[in-house]
Amino acid sequence: MARRTIEHCIAPAGSVGNPDEEPSEGMKQRCGAFVSVYVEGQLRGCIGTFSEGDPLWVNVKQMALSAATSDSRFTAITADELKDMEIEISVLTPRVRIRDKDEIVLGVHGIYMIRGDLRGTLLPQVAVKQGWTVEELLGNCAKYKAGIGWDGWKSADLYIYEAIVFNSAGTSRGC
Repeated sequence: MARRTIEHCIAPAGSVGNPDEEPSEGMKQRCGAFVSVYVEGQLRGCIGTFSEGDPLWVNVKQMALSAATSDSRFTAITADELKDMEIEISVLTPRVRIRDKDEIVLGVHGIYMIRGDLRGTLLPQVAVKQGWTVEELLGNCAKYKAGIGWDGWKSADLYIYEAIVFNSAGTSRGC
């Protein structure tokens, strides 16, 4: 569904089918999702939502298109790149507030932090890919995602969540 949505919006008119299909019962669940798009193994977009207001299939379609075309860190995917595109979808569990960093299990928990109007998140697979400790996960999220400085996590509200990861390449990268 994510691939067909991207292809339908980027490919020349009439070259791909309609991305609309009847979602499965699982796709009707209300949960957040992140979609990561890669071209030739390189991250080209990663956009997500924690919103549980829409069903998963709506979130996946919206986040897939945004990741492919609107992630300000990257150039948009072109029609010529579609053949080399891989997609990873992280279906998110609800967030749980934690009081201590020792509650974080690397590779299992993603981190979400809030301090005032600033917030940031890193998916569970990021810490493993980078070889980070819990403190490095928190520091990187605080500094580069939330914009509250390396030690900003110490005064932020911390939440953990898990992600069920699906991808077209059979690997897990995370953004």
